[in-house]
Amino acid sequence: MIEPLLKVKNLQQHFKISRSFTVKAVNGVSFEIYPGETYGLVGESGSGKTTIGRSIIRLYDPTGGEIIFNRDKISGELSNKIRRRLRKNMQMIFQDPMSSLNPRKKIGDIIGEGLDIHKLYSTPKQRNEIIAEILKKVGLSPAHAERYPQQFSGGQRQRVGIARALVMNPKLIIADECISALDVSIQAQVVNLMKDIQDETKCAYLFIAHDLSMVKYISDRIGVLHKGYLVETGTTKEIFSNPIHPYTQSLLSAVPQPNPAVEKNRKLITYDASKVDYEKCSLKQSSDTHFFLSPFD
Repeated sequence: MIEPLLKVKNLQQHFKISRSFTVKAVNGVSFEIYPGETYGLVGESGSGKTTIGRSIIRLYDPTGGEIIFNRDKISGELSNKIRRRLRKNMQMIFQDPMSSLNPRKKIGDIIGEGLDIHKLYSTPKQRNEIIAEILKKVGLSPAHAERYPQQFSGGQRQRVGIARALVMNPKLIIADECISALDVSIQAQVVNLMKDIQDETKCAYLFIAHDLSMVKYISDRIGVLHKGYLVETGTTKEIFSNPIHPYTQSLLSAVPQPNPAVEKNRKLITYDASKVDYEKCSLKQSSDTHFFLSPFD
């Protein structure tokens, strides 16, 4: 039995807005990610996808629940030793490739910042060689290390973001809507690049997106989020061929089809969430890997 690289148990993330109002962004989400696999998180805007990613990497302090990464408990207070291990072995690719890069720093310094902090080189020459190698790996030239972010296109900037995450040789990369700001042709290039890198480095991905076709292409397993609840999770085949939860069915019915004849007869499935109280729903299982919240009780 392969042990999960990441275990998320009953994760809760609440934001107190005022004395009388709290936003419950994530409510009791649980899932696992195994080494070398891609777990896709999908859902509409505001469902809690990005919040989960930021809570796992500890940009937010989780309100409740437990997160275990590489056998280390990373929820609650972190010791300096565990914090350094977390920062080295888990990286994040952010949604906006421009705002996540410091415009005052050259690309080489942006990519090499993690190397500097964790002292992962012995000489400046070795540092430059590592940066040049990672730039070539993501399809950029080593000469680009002397340029600034504003001198690149959106697709190139996202490649820089991927290079910054990869240079630490992490075990898990959280890709937060990393292709949503790119053109369709560039999206395909970036996703194929991520798959090639995964085959080479055996890293795992938490792939956060709302583009179902791209999630289907890259993911091994998928979790469907709605209003901060994980309403269904299973393998890619199970989710797309046999969706059980009404929200998943509604989400998949909204995907446009490239065939005009099929698209003409496509029927939208509506889902009225106001009639469902997720707190009273029970978790049910249809197979070893397929779980869903049952709103039918």
